Amino acid sequence: MPDVETIKVTRAVSEPAIAEGACMDVVAVCTMADVHADDGAVGVTAIDKRPTSFPVTVHALGIRGDIQADRKHHGGADKALYAFAQAEAEYWSAVLKREIPFGFFGENLRVSGSVDAFEFGARIRLGEVEMEATGPRTPCMTFARWMGRPRFVKEFSRRGRHGVYFRVLKAGKIETKDRIEVVSTPGHGVTIADWVAEPTAERAEALLESQRAGRLSIADYVAKHVNAAAGRRNA
Repeated sequence: MPDVETIKVTRAVSEPAIAEGACMDVVAVCTMADVHADDGAVGVTAIDKRPTSFPVTVHALGIRGDIQADRKHHGGADKALYAFAQAEAEYWSAVLKREIPFGFFGENLRVSGSVDAFEFGARIRLGEVEMEATGPRTPCMTFARWMGRPRFVKEFSRRGRHGVYFRVLKAGKIETKDRIEVVSTPGHGVTIADWVAEPTAERAEALLESQRAGRLSIADYVAKHVNAAAGRRNA
């Protein structure tokens, strides 16, 4: 039966944007383990990822061999890889009183640092691969069903650390021993966590100005929210 126990979720504290030159360790590189039955419209889910013990090839749509069952809402070039922080997995393990194995939240990368502190458009190097942070995960009911918690979308959202999607700029191989290096940041100062916490008109305008200056390419799935927030400033 679904777990209906009420849990207390602590809002994560604000952090400064991760600077150029910063490095962090990858704890695990994960890819699809199996497809599971799901009560949603698609009928199955590929959220269950498992760590690999060998190098994997990354191309424009993610790790070779990884899949997304619901391709309308998941995957694609702007959501090619999903990274989640190890500290957040440990937080949820403590709150839910259960283990959160590598890949269990659907992440391709379990990372030692605070990935949510990447600016939109931050470019990173991992092994042979170069990637760009496009935006936060949008938790969905598939995730809630997978966790066995009907309220998990709200619980996860309340925490404010969703993890980060990346688009692939340069294909190649990655493995767990590789480190993430921040190659460049657009400099607008709006982090993924900032936007999740408060998608303000001021932050939206900062992102749009960075895009107009050619320093950022806002992903389509984020752009509609950014444009809506910017519109509220002029309303």
